[in-house]
Amino acid sequence: MNMSFMKVQKEIQGNKFFIKGSIIIALFLLTSVYSKAQDQLIFPFQGGVTIMNRFFKDSLTVSPEIIQKKATGTVVLKFTADPNGNVKKIIIYYADDYVLTTPVIEALKKSNHKWIIPDHEKLHDFIISFMVNFNPPAIESAALAKEVYRYYKQRHPIVSVNQVPIDDVTLLPTIQVDYNLPQ
Repeated sequence: MNMSFMKVQKEIQGNKFFIKGSIIIALFLLTSVYSKAQDQLIFPFQGGVTIMNRFFKDSLTVSPEIIQKKATGTVVLKFTADPNGNVKKIIIYYADDYVLTTPVIEALKKSNHKWIIPDHEKLHDFIISFMVNFNPPAIESAALAKEVYRYYKQRHPIVSVNQVPIDDVTLLPTIQVDYNLPQ
């Protein structure tokens, strides 16, 4: 009986080693598959994130209306790119004010032929956000604070009031746009 117990114990111990070994092999396989997926995922703007940021800072022209209103806020867009890197469709998901959307959309339209989509896709969706702010003057004034507050009260936000199906989408880094106020 004692020999039988030892034989069962060795068999259980062997099974434990087999299970542990199988788990380790499975983890290595999953890690290699994940690593391969990461190898195939390149930044979707030609030249990378730094070039994308520079492109939008150079291409986005802050309108006189934005400067006059001292408008600030966020704009979130979803756009679709084709295999040639063309922007096909632009949807406003959110904007703190309508006035902020026009220059952002115009800059996005200038980015045709710069987007890279995965090889196996005919179209790919991206979400990009822009933060627009003015550089505060060296000397703050009550008049400036009053104008900023007036803008805030009179702004016209664009919000999604219904569900937004997203499917496969790539969330891009936020583009920071700062402008100077006239002296």
